[in-house]
Amino acid sequence: MEDRQIIDLYWQRDETAIAETDTKYGGFCRRISTNILHNPWDSEECVSDAYSRCWDTMPPQRPGSLRAYLGTILRNLSISRYRSEHAQKRFSGAETLLSELGDCVPAPENVQRTVEAGELAELIDRWLRGLEREERALFIRRYWNGDSVKLLAGELGLRPNALTKRLLRLRESLRRELEREGICV
Repeated sequence: MEDRQIIDLYWQRDETAIAETDTKYGGFCRRISTNILHNPWDSEECVSDAYSRCWDTMPPQRPGSLRAYLGTILRNLSISRYRSEHAQKRFSGAETLLSELGDCVPAPENVQRTVEAGELAELIDRWLRGLEREERALFIRRYWNGDSVKLLAGELGLRPNALTKRLLRLRESLRRELEREGICV
């Protein structure tokens, strides 16, 4: 079923919208949540909560891309769950992803003083559009979807060390671009 049809089901308050969403995007959702949480039970709960959030927000929202809308909701729910369950602990999942990006994206309190969050997102989006397709996909899969370096390296036929260096160069490029735009990192 097409996204537009599924969104129409949400607007009609037809409960099959959730089943259709799960059929089309269930694997995508579980992968993102599991990459962040590393716990299948917590991931499943976040996926369920994301479907519920879609139900609660449509209407009035009518997203242009159900995948992006659902992915954003799910990622935020998973990160919130991660933070609440690992408040005082270091954990290799989301903590690693967030610490890697910490070197090239400013802390939230600096963002509020320097530039509105929407402007920062616009700068990052412009930077991403300037990348070659493969580099953009790699960056998004690692830092948005949370795919592991090992998985990505295997798919690209690279050694994990080589991919790690490539990701470092991408993060440095992002940091330079943000600094060029006057954002303190």
